[in-house]
Amino acid sequence: MPRTAVPQGSGTDRAAAASIGDRLDRMPITSTHRQLTAVVGIGLLFDTFENNLAGTISKVLQNDFAFDGTTLKLVLASAFVGQFIGSLTLGRVADRYGRRHAFLVNLAIYSGFSLLAAFSPNAVWLIVARFLAGIGIGAEQTLSDCYLADVLPASKRGRYTAWAYTIAFCGVPAVGFAAMWLVPLSPLGIDGWRWLFIIGSLGSVVVWFLRRRLIESPRWLAANGRVEEAERLVASMESKAPAGLRPLPGPAQAPRDSALADRGQRPRLRTVFSRQYRRRTAMLWTFSVLSVFGYYGFGALAPQILAAKGYGVVTGLGFIALSFLGYPIGSALSLPIIDRYERRTLVGVVAGAMVATGTGFAYADSAVLVVAFGFSYTLCSNIFSNVSHVYLAEQYPTAFRATASGAAYSLSKLSAAALPFILLPVLDAHGPGMLFLVIGAAMTLLAATVLLLGDSTTGTSVDGDRSTGAPKGGDRTTGAPPDGDRTDTTRLP
Repeated sequence: MPRTAVPQGSGTDRAAAASIGDRLDRMPITSTHRQLTAVVGIGLLFDTFENNLAGTISKVLQNDFAFDGTTLKLVLASAFVGQFIGSLTLGRVADRYGRRHAFLVNLAIYSGFSLLAAFSPNAVWLIVARFLAGIGIGAEQTLSDCYLADVLPASKRGRYTAWAYTIAFCGVPAVGFAAMWLVPLSPLGIDGWRWLFIIGSLGSVVVWFLRRRLIESPRWLAANGRVEEAERLVASMESKAPAGLRPLPGPAQAPRDSALADRGQRPRLRTVFSRQYRRRTAMLWTFSVLSVFGYYGFGALAPQILAAKGYGVVTGLGFIALSFLGYPIGSALSLPIIDRYERRTLVGVVAGAMVATGTGFAYADSAVLVVAFGFSYTLCSNIFSNVSHVYLAEQYPTAFRATASGAAYSLSKLSAAALPFILLPVLDAHGPGMLFLVIGAAMTLLAATVLLLGDSTTGTSVDGDRSTGAPKGGDRTTGAPPDGDRTDTTRLP
């Protein structure tokens, strides 16, 4: 296991670590940033492939294994229960041993157990394999968001994270079209749905080899006392910038989470409940629990909704594949706005759009309207998703960002696991209209929570502390903001 270091407490070490973060924030985009974004995006592609796989082929699995209603719910929930565990545990691995090493662990777990799921002889095998694969894939989004927040410049953080997810969400229509093509077939005598699991597993193996070439996060290295290694990586990144755009090293300033460093302590999960972070944590945990109603509620249950409308399995898969084209297109549409407008405002606005288009989908009574509203819903949901991923990764300091974000993400996975048990009975008893009424209520509460409790983060440094009274225009040279406003919205050049 790689060596680790406890955050250093001396003023010199803390100033050096702050200088690393400031240089990363002021750096222009280089070829290194683009390569890292692409590799992270390709890995996320298989995360989205996996997360939408069981829901997309749920009717096929139900027919093949003769599932009853309870077994179907367990199949849909099992991967998310595993992801709950993975988000909690691998986030802590990332903070303790490094982002890069956690990336390799999570992909290795996912690829192995996803391959086992492809050869499931019965429902129990499939449920267990999906659960274990979920442990690996559960930390993928947490690790990706934290890693990109660590390495990307503050002014471009949203845009390039959105690029990674635009690559990633090509995996959603890929699931839909692959299922529509493979489900009726049996290539090499193997059921078409099993090939979908094999594709996901083999793809993640390729990503594992790509990720071996990732650099470690310089912010993580500096926060853990490995300043010389961080310095070498940052200098290498700076050397790839055009000569006229190379930034000078920033002014040395103490990290804003220095109280923990002064005591020589490694932050623990309970830190998120301290006075500095409790309001932020309440907002993020509420957000994480409710967001899956709008996002996974559609992706996981769309085949069941279409079946309730009277469409057959193959026809339904065709409608789903066309609707899923909205995922990458919506992700691409977020690119010009994600760093232009305040992210908490975007979350609220797009959540409202999801409520409107979801209601249209629920009451659509023709194939054209089903596809049109389904496409519009997925388009809006991925603008929402991209903004959400960036926003959640901006909330906590480097030293425990992955642990704290992983805890919030884990709640979203637990909520996603509960969705089939909450929403399928509503669909069965009351139909699509009531189902989307429940989803709409959850998204409305989410928007209100973020707008009322959330902080402004667009363009600010992820090393800044927005919870200890740092106002606009604080002294960024010394790191000692004057008394006053709660939120530090100082923007970097």
